[in-house]
Amino acid sequence: MAAGDILAALGVPRIINGYGTNTRLSGGLMAPEVVAAMADAARACVEMHHLQAAASRAISEATGAESGIVTAGAAAALMLGAAACMARLDPARMNRLPDTAGMPDEFLVIRSQRNMYDRALRAAGGRIVEVGIPDRFSGPGVRDASAGELAEAITDRTAAIFHLAGEQAEPTLPVVVRIAHARGIPVLVDAAAQLPPADNLRRFIAEGADLVCFSGGKAIGGPQASGILAGRRDLVSSALVQVLDLDLPEAQFVAPAEFAPLNQLRFLPHHGIGRTAKTGKEEIVGLIVALRRFAAEDPAARSARWTARLKALEGASPRGALVPDGAKPGLPLFELRFADAAAAARADAALRARDPAVHLDASRIRRGMLAVNPIALDDDDLPLLADAIRECCA
Repeated sequence: MAAGDILAALGVPRIINGYGTNTRLSGGLMAPEVVAAMADAARACVEMHHLQAAASRAISEATGAESGIVTAGAAAALMLGAAACMARLDPARMNRLPDTAGMPDEFLVIRSQRNMYDRALRAAGGRIVEVGIPDRFSGPGVRDASAGELAEAITDRTAAIFHLAGEQAEPTLPVVVRIAHARGIPVLVDAAAQLPPADNLRRFIAEGADLVCFSGGKAIGGPQASGILAGRRDLVSSALVQVLDLDLPEAQFVAPAEFAPLNQLRFLPHHGIGRTAKTGKEEIVGLIVALRRFAAEDPAARSARWTARLKALEGASPRGALVPDGAKPGLPLFELRFADAAAAARADAALRARDPAVHLDASRIRRGMLAVNPIALDDDDLPLLADAIRECCA
């Protein structure tokens, strides 16, 4: 069966995805070796904590973290990371979540870093406490939250500091880590979309983060429903035990060395808050293969491969030009500039009305721009995409 045949049989229209690894558009495309590894895993059974131990070894090698697990996406990694920060290695606390009575449950978040995905902290039972006023974004001034404000906000109710990774984040992660660790508080980092550059796999752990969350289905090229939670062994172990199926006699559960802190539990908790976000063996194996592939590939070669896709579009429209994505070094974009936002919106609507529909990155549409992101493009679709741009973006 050719690629996409099953979707046609199901009556699901195929699209040309020039937006990127957007969840709404089903993410990106996996390499043949990733698909093959998932199919192979689907035909065998294992104990899941042993498979997660193998994932931990691969994640540690790629990130420098003490431990790691594969999660059901980056949002699930955030939820499990939050649960670990609140419950630690206390099975009684694990059993109570999302009821947080009697335990630290506050996550300090810089107000300018609030986003729709931090709902995952609340899903685990956490409470978000905002710090600072982002005048530099709202316009009246240049200030954001200060280190002093963040330190002042820590109380005995603080479970962790949440940090949204990004070049514009203030205070910077090293400053946040210094403040948190001085008070014995962990730092949970959302780095879901911080790849490329590949160096970011190690950056946040190297800067002192206790837990870091990555998406597995974006630039890494793993299954769309996969993510990574990497960091301190005790916290990752807590997250793991809150997602595992623990329906077995307690004496039969022996934690692998990668999650040795679990052997210190007073008793096994019930099925945890992460049970609704379990990962299958196929996703775990696919993520391991994709992560090793991503970490081993020369970043210049990866960027050249993406650039070659976009060069196939040059000449399709006088509005188009190859530009770097300023937020993600190594990622090129094919940017289309229009007279104004209305003209860009008309072109975007015309592209989406085609068969197959063409979806471009419209995040800059208010500035009169559309962009082609190469990550999720199928090379076979490039002629069709060039024709669509030629007809709709003249």
